[in-house]
Amino acid sequence: MTKKMYHIGLEDSLEVQYAILPGDPGRVKAIAEYLENPQFLASSREYTSYVGQIDGTPVLVMSTGMGGPSTAIALEELHQLGVHTVVRVGTCGGMDMDVLSGDLVIAQGSIRMEGTTREYVPIEFPALADFEVTNALVMAAREVLLGSESSYHVGVVHSKDSFYGQHDLDRMPISYELEQKWSAWLKAGTLASEMESAALFIVGHILGIRTGCVLNTLWNKDRERQGLPNPPPHYDMDLAIQCAVEAVRELMEVEGGGF
Repeated sequence: MTKKMYHIGLEDSLEVQYAILPGDPGRVKAIAEYLENPQFLASSREYTSYVGQIDGTPVLVMSTGMGGPSTAIALEELHQLGVHTVVRVGTCGGMDMDVLSGDLVIAQGSIRMEGTTREYVPIEFPALADFEVTNALVMAAREVLLGSESSYHVGVVHSKDSFYGQHDLDRMPISYELEQKWSAWLKAGTLASEMESAALFIVGHILGIRTGCVLNTLWNKDRERQGLPNPPPHYDMDLAIQCAVEAVRELMEVEGGGF
């Protein structure tokens, strides 16, 4: 007897081990079109899903919605379906002065400036991506960026719960703390800021799911604040999607389509 996952709306009869996870439900179909034979599966709450193949091996594409809580739920239920490897493909705002709009950021680790992971492990536990998945993303980035004006960066990102807490600091009653910590993250070389990677890494680690994360840089407000030349916002997700797809392909080739 099949069982349907309560939130994501997928049945446990779905035989898939690899997943690509955007945040935005509106990006799912566009990502699925990079796969062979893409088919719509379900739309439940913030979770829209398609399935396709990479070189004949099934791959799920499913949105997680915005933020840690919905990302954690997605991973918990994908784990029940047998998914063992996931790659998040999303967007970020650049923080480091070398990160420009249109660049790819591959997150090795994430600053846990959010609440979801505190209900899994103490704050001292690091949020780290899987080494093999990260390495596959780096190799894929080198390939897809050939001939492109964009660059890729690998390192630590900042994961938050409040989008406007970052973008409208002065309005927040806790602005003094946010400003001090933001300054610390910048001095420590944090590459970019986003909202899902900490939950992805922590929950994935606890469940035994390999996780990786590649982000398209939309803009860099800190370059703007410093009065540095700043390219216009970059909304095209093509390079980030290609990087995620090719990384999954690389992992499958190494593993022979299994794990």
